Amino acid sequence: MTRYALRVASVAAALGLWQLLTSLNIDLWLRFSQFPTVADVARAFADRLAGDDYWTDLTDSLTRIVTGFLLAAVLGVATGVLVARSRLAEDLLGPILEVVRPIPAIALVPVAILLFPSNEQGIVFITFTAAFFPVLVSTRHAVRALTPGWEEAVRTMGGGRWRILGSVVLPGALPGIFGGLSVGIGVSWICVISAEMISGQYGVGYRTWQDYTVVDYPGVFVGMVTIGVLGWATSTAVELLGRRLTRWLPRTSYVPTGRPRPKSPRSAAPAPAASPAVPTGPEPEEARDEHLV
Repeated sequence: MTRYALRVASVAAALGLWQLLTSLNIDLWLRFSQFPTVADVARAFADRLAGDDYWTDLTDSLTRIVTGFLLAAVLGVATGVLVARSRLAEDLLGPILEVVRPIPAIALVPVAILLFPSNEQGIVFITFTAAFFPVLVSTRHAVRALTPGWEEAVRTMGGGRWRILGSVVLPGALPGIFGGLSVGIGVSWICVISAEMISGQYGVGYRTWQDYTVVDYPGVFVGMVTIGVLGWATSTAVELLGRRLTRWLPRTSYVPTGRPRPKSPRSAAPAPAASPAVPTGPEPEEARDEHLV
């Protein structure tokens, strides 16, 4: 509760400082007199929530993000595993991917306009491109960092390629994959908002740009707050999903909720005394690998 109280207090302090600087028209080096106050933004937010356009924009932006991000997640993981596991795929796809990867996704807006018949498909393409490369790179590095002994143990027990992929490669690379997904969802929001500002008809980015063109600064801040909340919510959802799918990973003693980690019944029971003739020590590597498989 103390940590949650500190978080709420930090947000309240930031809002209070914003209200103070803007209401007093403070102009030192930064021109806070040009900013709307927190009260102005809150009133504009309440007006937007009462209308239908806000929810239409919200639905359109979320649909574009979810569509592009899911495509990037599936194709990014598949391509990353393929490039990491196949020399032929790395030789054929690696040069092309490395040349395209440094190009900012927002710079592909003219390409999307020329390539796709509708602006909606072009915005989804921009969102997909923004998330694809973080997922691809994280997956490729995670697969290459796997311990070779795990794969050798599966081969020893008669497992084939698909068995290795399902029981070693994908589970072992999950932490790295979700690291790329967490980065990709944030980059996707940046690029989809920019794409909506340039070529969109509806969406949070489009509405924010329209408010700027008509000098509705409280409306601009409503769009910024909406983007921030949506980005935080989607990133948190990806991280929670990653924690659930990687529950088998060893965790540190630090617990984000601040509560002490409950002890399991096995750890609570007293350990039997070890015989002097049988030395105790770390489990052999072969036994650990067999247990993991």
